[in-house]
Amino acid sequence: MSDRQGARPKRRRSSSLSRKSRTVQKTKRRSSSSGEEGPVKKKPAKGKGSKRLLGGHMSIAGGIWKAVHDSVIVGGTAFAMFLGSQRTWKSKPIDERAAERFRQACVEYGFHPSVILPHGSYLMNCGSPRRDIFQKSRSMLIDELRRCEQLGLTMFNFHPGSTLNEISVEECLERIADSINYAHQHTNKVMTVIENMCCQGNTVGGRFSEIKGIIKLVRNKKRIGVCLDTCHAFAAGYDLSARGGVKKMLDEFDAQVGMKYLMAIHLNDSKGMLECHKDRHENIGYGHIGLDGFRQVMNEPRLRKIPMILETPHRPNFDYEKEIKLLRSLCN
Repeated sequence: MSDRQGARPKRRRSSSLSRKSRTVQKTKRRSSSSGEEGPVKKKPAKGKGSKRLLGGHMSIAGGIWKAVHDSVIVGGTAFAMFLGSQRTWKSKPIDERAAERFRQACVEYGFHPSVILPHGSYLMNCGSPRRDIFQKSRSMLIDELRRCEQLGLTMFNFHPGSTLNEISVEECLERIADSINYAHQHTNKVMTVIENMCCQGNTVGGRFSEIKGIIKLVRNKKRIGVCLDTCHAFAAGYDLSARGGVKKMLDEFDAQVGMKYLMAIHLNDSKGMLECHKDRHENIGYGHIGLDGFRQVMNEPRLRKIPMILETPHRPNFDYEKEIKLLRSLCN
């Protein structure tokens, strides 16, 4: 997930401007005069695309339940979030009162667990050839799944891992699957959702054959799924900007992996060009995938019931709320 900031181009939406500061899209929370947060008014989606499951990756700063409130404010019908700090291997436990507030907020505002996709830490490398990182990653995966259980959630998304150029891809895939099997043995029902990558460096998962290789080795097929990131796919070589490009990618995914494993989509345009192998997210319509590519995504019949999550950079006057409205407007 990228979060670099930049100015909005006046003409054609492009990815020509660089980002100097690392920021995350934030939503202004409604507060009472006493400083306490007041009730949030839900904004029901209307018109074209109103039934699409769209949302953003929300902040949990100030309380994990606030991710729900912020999703409501931007008009989301799905969302993602981190479950703890991204700077440490061990986050402090989620207070049960906070977990209860989160669960209540989800019920109050109609967010079913099937439209919420927590994202794993970037520290985690479940395929690492280095023993200390491998063990820490397995322990973190178990902890994250248990956090999901505490919050009443059913899915957890994470990046598969990297060979670090020290082992073969095949061995890395085996280590990832072994980590998933190990985590499944120590948790209950939460599904592990692996994400496609962009073929950058020594990462695995940029090719659907690699995702297939992991799933093949996971024992409990009911607890394994996939999240497809549009930026990652484009950077890996799938031309989503071309006419029929989205259909072509999904056809290949279905043949290699199976559409039954597709649980979510990360909606991100790409700063990088096709097959650049760079994980550089851009706002919708400002990158090389472009609006025509996302029009294909929004009108693809196989994706109508799949939650779609934005992980786009902060951009002045173009927040998640506006991006969600833009995406809905692309629906026929």
